[in-house]
Amino acid sequence: MLALPAEVTMANARQVQQDLLARCRQLQGAEAVRVQAGALTRFDSSVLAVLLELERATGGRLELEQVPQRLESLAQLYGVDALLWPDSAVVAS
Repeated sequence: MLALPAEVTMANARQVQQDLLARCRQLQGAEAVRVQAGALTRFDSSVLAVLLELERATGGRLELEQVPQRLESLAQLYGVDALLWPDSAVVAS
């Protein structure tokens, strides 16, 4: 299981993305790649880019868990919620 850090902003999004993608490669045979988002407290729209890249890299096997309501709202605002959790594969916080 992967985990988002407490903060994902424009300042650290690239590093967070690189770290998570490296860990994703280790989970390549997994049926689903779970990402724990419960620790995420400070973020901007760059977190969506990180998650969309993870979704692409996992071939649609990304499952987000403990998604903060603010992150769900941000994804809806940007119109990417259906891309991140197409079958409502979000486990609420």
